[in-house]
Amino acid sequence: VQLQACGGGLVQAGNSLRLSCAVSGRVFSTSGLGWFRQAPGKEREFVAAIKWGSGTTNYADFVKGRFTISRDNAKITVYLQMNNLKPEDTAVYYCAADQIYSGSYFSTNYWGQGTLVTVSS
Repeated sequence: VQLQACGGGLVQAGNSLRLSCAVSGRVFSTSGLGWFRQAPGKEREFVAAIKWGSGTTNYADFVKGRFTISRDNAKITVYLQMNNLKPEDTAVYYCAADQIYSGSYFSTNYWGQGTLVTVSS
């Protein structure tokens, strides 16, 4: 499985961005596709995930109500719509795949390359 993320950039606080992650390789109904982020000097943290088959979503508390994860089955692509961005959302965002995702704990089997999101105040 290969994951290709794009869509990062520089935005002002309060604005929006949409990240995309194109998946090549096998994706199963049990698979989870997710997003993580890593800010400078901090550990990588979970942001959101979606179960490929059911579409069930899971979010970190700090993005609930602002970020939305979705998928396009035909394009085998997962999206992260980020609204009302804050300076503290500045980070490198990574997409990830978990081939057997329970819907809660995300155990990454594959990582994509990161895409940088910078939010100015």
